[in-house]
Amino acid sequence: MVIFVQTNRPGFFNDIAEEIRLFFPACEVLPLEPGSGESGGEAGVLSVNLAEEAGQWRTLAELRLEQKAAAYVYTYPAVQGSPLVVKRYEKRCVKVAAFRACRRLFPDANLPWGSLTGIRPTRLLRELVEGEGAEAAKAIMLDTFDVSLDKLRLCAEINAAQASIFASQTPQDVDVYIGVPFCTSRCLYCSFLSQVRGPKTDMAPYLQALKADIRQGAALMREAGYRLRAMYMGGGTPTVLTRDELADVLACALEAYGGYGREFTVEAGRPDTITREKLRLLKEMGVGRISINPQTMNGDTLIRIGRNHTPEDIRACYAMAREIGFASINMDLIVGLPGEGREDLAHTLEAVRQMGPENLTIHTLAIKRSSRLRQHLEEFPMASAAEAEQMVDMGRLAAAGMGMIPYYMYRQKYMRGNLENVGYAKPGKMCIYNVDMMEETTSILAHGAGAMNKRIFGGERRVERIPNPKDIDTYIAKLPIVDAQRRALFLQA
Repeated sequence: MVIFVQTNRPGFFNDIAEEIRLFFPACEVLPLEPGSGESGGEAGVLSVNLAEEAGQWRTLAELRLEQKAAAYVYTYPAVQGSPLVVKRYEKRCVKVAAFRACRRLFPDANLPWGSLTGIRPTRLLRELVEGEGAEAAKAIMLDTFDVSLDKLRLCAEINAAQASIFASQTPQDVDVYIGVPFCTSRCLYCSFLSQVRGPKTDMAPYLQALKADIRQGAALMREAGYRLRAMYMGGGTPTVLTRDELADVLACALEAYGGYGREFTVEAGRPDTITREKLRLLKEMGVGRISINPQTMNGDTLIRIGRNHTPEDIRACYAMAREIGFASINMDLIVGLPGEGREDLAHTLEAVRQMGPENLTIHTLAIKRSSRLRQHLEEFPMASAAEAEQMVDMGRLAAAGMGMIPYYMYRQKYMRGNLENVGYAKPGKMCIYNVDMMEETTSILAHGAGAMNKRIFGGERRVERIPNPKDIDTYIAKLPIVDAQRRALFLQA
């Protein structure tokens, strides 16, 4: 299906397209050009036009699809202020009108987040509360953005859980991310540019560049007067490195930065990359929190999605980590994996309950465009949006039964049922880095291909980013250029 967009605010084309994809996840959205949509076939047109009349913004959205049509007019007092503020409110008007026109044509669509398409609804609620007050913020979420009461309560619960972490921050804090974008195989649903490490993969050039990157970042932290708050090593799968390679990178990071701040997390991730020697090393180097990620505890599904481990491997790695002394373990699960329904998830949740991790992250499957799953979607039975929502609720109840509360959340495009990913933790076991990164409250010095450096200008609620190149060879070649850009960002007043 193709839906064409006509708008007098072309700068908001992508925002309008996101609203359309809430209702038609697989459709192609194109700008309406002369002759567009007249060649027949399954196509529609959404027009969204904003005008100011007597101090009011009036946004008319009209959707025409085959023999059906719907329209919605959204009015809002014209906002005065800086161009950035005006743009923010204009975008809100355009998105709300587009969403409600589509919903009039498809009133039964299951969209608990309403018109919200952003990654961080918790941050949106927090900023609304700070700017408008709690009652007005609640009304905006429910009545303007059409968020369900359950999702509003989830946002509020997470914001309350995060308060102690926010209270411990200072403007001089910085987090450090170390990325190892390699895995032992590529999962069916994966859209990351992680490379598969095989027997002949030469890791030396990347690791040499990574260590240089780390040293440059540590020098910049000291020069700019920052203080290390938390360190996080992710991927890919960091434990795809050999024990000696891992020791080399960790030693470099700890020496360069002089420690790891308040916490140090390493994504051990795939059980097929975990050994007793690597776990002992992580413990000796001060790592306090690791992830052992099953995704599912159903063996057939693990084979289907391309994981090189079994449920028994997961249990063995978990037991080994406990034996070595890790007191904070996270486990990732994915709701809505191909071929899985409620009974499969119930089996996984019971297996996780028996192991007893301190953290549990419930992801909703996102069907990304560049994944093998998207390319072969017709080959796999998939949970409906309603079933995905039921399974997300199962995960929430299971986490509560294990004594956990939700403490961070983020959303992605193309998620099954337009849902969310939620991190749960037992008391005292929340991951500082996860909150800092997801809520964008702390600057991040990021090392490794594909990692994102961020400087947070707190008083302005502004975030500026310097991305590291995703391609390994490009990352290595451009390391001096990116370091110069990062220095300019972090040293500016």
